[in-house]
Amino acid sequence: MIGELWAFALIMLIGQFSPGPDMLLLTRTSLAEGLRSGWMMVLGISTGLTLHASLAIGGIAVVLARGGVIAMGLEGIAALYLFWLAFGLLKKPEPTGEVDIPRGNPYLRGLFCNLLNPKALVFFASVVATFLTRPHPYWWPFALWLIVVFEALFFWCLWVWLLQIPKVKDRYRRFSRSIDLLYAMVLTGLAIHLMLW
Repeated sequence: MIGELWAFALIMLIGQFSPGPDMLLLTRTSLAEGLRSGWMMVLGISTGLTLHASLAIGGIAVVLARGGVIAMGLEGIAALYLFWLAFGLLKKPEPTGEVDIPRGNPYLRGLFCNLLNPKALVFFASVVATFLTRPHPYWWPFALWLIVVFEALFFWCLWVWLLQIPKVKDRYRRFSRSIDLLYAMVLTGLAIHLMLW
């Protein structure tokens, strides 16, 4: 049973750190806006992950996996949100050299970015289903849920902290416009992929 928990933790860690809207937005925000905004965004993304994990473990993710009007509507909203983020990155820099990305509350930006990603819920559903197929103790679903939440909070906070190292920050400042354009292209690609998926 301990081996299964370790396997689940590893799969979740790889999934959370794979390139996607959450990772892109968190990295860019942490580099451009600093430690506090990065950690606030981690809390927002983690709140969304908590809800996704709860729905997946509760089995509701099956509805989205089957498609239908609800799934298409959520995917459309998610694609529009990614386009909006990309548009903010593509705007011309201000005289100060900063990019006018849609700002606002980093917690809410992270929360909406995660909640409006239906693939996150489907990913959770498929992984969780694998670990719930045979009988387990009553505490098993709660252990899976705790692993998801703890990993998101711990490792993403660590990632944000690492991005504050002066050499990393200096390189970001030097190449910030190119990085923002690259992020905008990736976010646009993710939005298009989401609409065609």
